[in-house]
Amino acid sequence: MEFGFAWFTRGAAADAAGAETLALAGERLGFRYMLVPDHVVIPADINSTYPYSPDGSFPGQGIGSCLDTLASIAFIAGRTRTMRLLTSVMVVPHRPPLLTAKMISTIDVLSGGRVTIGCGAGWMEEEFKALQLPDFAERGRVTDEYLNVFKTVWTNEVASFDGDYVSFSNVSTLPLPVQNPHPPLWIGGESAPAMRRAARLGDAWYPIGNNPRFPMDTLPRLTRRAARLEELCAEEGRDPATLGRAYWSHWNNENQVVKNADGDRMLLTGSVDAMVDDINQMKALGFRHLMMNFAAPDVTGMADRMQVFAEQVMPRID
Repeated sequence: MEFGFAWFTRGAAADAAGAETLALAGERLGFRYMLVPDHVVIPADINSTYPYSPDGSFPGQGIGSCLDTLASIAFIAGRTRTMRLLTSVMVVPHRPPLLTAKMISTIDVLSGGRVTIGCGAGWMEEEFKALQLPDFAERGRVTDEYLNVFKTVWTNEVASFDGDYVSFSNVSTLPLPVQNPHPPLWIGGESAPAMRRAARLGDAWYPIGNNPRFPMDTLPRLTRRAARLEELCAEEGRDPATLGRAYWSHWNNENQVVKNADGDRMLLTGSVDAMVDDINQMKALGFRHLMMNFAAPDVTGMADRMQVFAEQVMPRID
């Protein structure tokens, strides 16, 4: 199992010192990934439903400030040597695809091939309107086409593309990314359309466990959703063994049991033994990448929580 931790582009650690402190701590402690969320702007008035809170409210609405995910991973790449940089997740329609593909390939080259692109279609209509993007209702189709643009740019020295939203021809795309055939694309989302996108276009499926519509906060729930992924792979004609599986837990509580609304113990809470057992069972379901949120009031608290997990849990997992 490969482990990662979240650094947020807003809040207590959202500056150069916070990013560097946590990046160096993560690399020293043996974390494989440092993940960075994505928003370009935060509208003052948000009526869109946030998929990952029980009441649909967005916890970042009152903060306003946010750093850009691609600029952030480029900065972190320059401060680290081995740890991978994961966008978690980059909203694909937010940026022009040819430019985005070039930026990602540049970061991949300069980091020595350490970029993984977690990506999704987005959820905030107000942000789409502020950025003057294609119609919000078309974001799924836009995402699919942009992902195909990425792959075209990353695998051809001279690229052309003719789609519904993007057209260009005979464009030199050098240098190509270090990673072959391209930086991994982890497709975020828990709904059937998102999972189908993963089966069709992704290198891995990358859900978050606390979506109230598709909860995966217990092993039985995660098992059922993983079975649904296999069905969708079959429908797309893909061997599910060729699709990686990563999971982002927005919670973890060492030595404290947390129960969901149904009274069941949530994954990755409770004793160290319980957490180790959870992770081993997740491995049995095909998950090989586990991202954690070590939330704390300040950078020191986050680093301390990372160290506890690295010392107590990680050594017990193959």
